[in-house]
Amino acid sequence: MEKRELIKIFKENHQKLIQYVDNLDSEEFIYIYNNKWSAAQQLKHILLTLMPFPKILSSKAYMAEKFGTIDRPTWDYQKVFDNYLKTDRKSPEQFVPDTVILFDQKQEIISNIQHHVEIILILLNNYSEEELDSLSIPHPLLGKLTIREMFYLMSYHPLHHLKQVELSSENYRK
Repeated sequence: MEKRELIKIFKENHQKLIQYVDNLDSEEFIYIYNNKWSAAQQLKHILLTLMPFPKILSSKAYMAEKFGTIDRPTWDYQKVFDNYLKTDRKSPEQFVPDTVILFDQKQEIISNIQHHVEIILILLNNYSEEELDSLSIPHPLLGKLTIREMFYLMSYHPLHHLKQVELSSENYRK
């Protein structure tokens, strides 16, 4: 997937989650179904996972020095996804949202997600196709990934959580 398409999908998928959650009322926003995260927690989790990227992506030199390059063939989307599914998919502690998130926090979280997505998109545009496939970023479950591989996951990530929110909403409305 070329950079332009990856950037487009990354933005669109985050927007889909935001639009859905933005339409939830206060009760549905905090509703917990089957001991899974509420829509509020899902949204906050997305923000927490985006927060490191502006710093990491802001300096190619920092990234190269801190994380190095990949010394293996790059993975396509399917290979990244298949390898991800082999992990326990348990979110590391720094990406776990608070237990209680209030409805009053919804707009602030949404604004922060939109802000981080826009910064990330600007920064990604500074990378060449070659750099997307050579510079690496550590993933907490998969180890070193190229920037492109990381953003395959980061583009899928909001859709995964959107499905969780939709399931919760479905059960809330029963």
